[in-house]
Amino acid sequence: MKKTRIVIIGVGAVGSTTAYTLLLRGRMDELVLIDANHAKAVGDALDMNHGLPFIGGTKVWAGTYEDCRDADIIIITAGAAQKPGETRVNLLKRNVAIYESIISEVLKYNEDGILLLATNPVDIMSYFSLKKSNWPVNRVIGSGTLLDSARFRYLIGEELDLDPRSVHAHIIGEHGDSELPVWSLANVAGSEITLSEEAKNEIFTNTRDAAYQIIEAKGATYYAIALALDRIVTAILRNESAVLCVSTLLDNYHGVSDVYLGVPCIVDRQGVRQVLDIQLSEQEKELLHRSANKLKDLIQSISE
Repeated sequence: MKKTRIVIIGVGAVGSTTAYTLLLRGRMDELVLIDANHAKAVGDALDMNHGLPFIGGTKVWAGTYEDCRDADIIIITAGAAQKPGETRVNLLKRNVAIYESIISEVLKYNEDGILLLATNPVDIMSYFSLKKSNWPVNRVIGSGTLLDSARFRYLIGEELDLDPRSVHAHIIGEHGDSELPVWSLANVAGSEITLSEEAKNEIFTNTRDAAYQIIEAKGATYYAIALALDRIVTAILRNESAVLCVSTLLDNYHGVSDVYLGVPCIVDRQGVRQVLDIQLSEQEKELLHRSANKLKDLIQSISE
């Protein structure tokens, strides 16, 4: 039987935490770590290997792009940090250049895997990755608003004193400041969530700004995004047909096209099998268009 192989490119805080999460949960037979700082990848692999007597079952090593051959899923978390005085557009251009280089190397060895992208701004990076790879859109997936939706569900659960797993609610659009809550469909066991407008506004603000709060407190976010990536990986490898808010290329989605945004999708062994055309209120549609237009403007500025 073919062994399941996952490659993680970029083993900074997000990449290494994702690797450890996947290892603990036994998601694959082989785990390959690739980083421009090869010594860091070697150290992470060695550290994880020392834990194998406690969990067993997985081969872990620091590899090269050649190890992308036969990989089922290639997770990319690599990216440049913003320099002092650097504009966001210039940072985006540098990260797009890094991704183009990475994907060029991946394509030398792998034609059939799934690209799972987590570097921010993830929707834009996913869009350029699709264009660079020329792979089918279902196999180029951004982590999207899955984490945002989890934060949203957690905060609603806290307000209602409920297990967040029993809360069904979505954040869609950009994984960033222009994202929007789909309050019109939020429910618990099919029952509408009744909260004051003040409570709703506070919950959404805390959802949208969660990353800023965490970064201010400890410098980076990585635990919850690692769990979100693990959830996507699991849906793919187990062919679950799970509904997850991942980022994919939209085609006339409530009038939005040619941009990656986070929306509910069916995720299985094919990657994104189907984009779900959920019903939105008129206000939600307007906010979705604003989110799409913001990203399109950024894509245009990078392309100039």
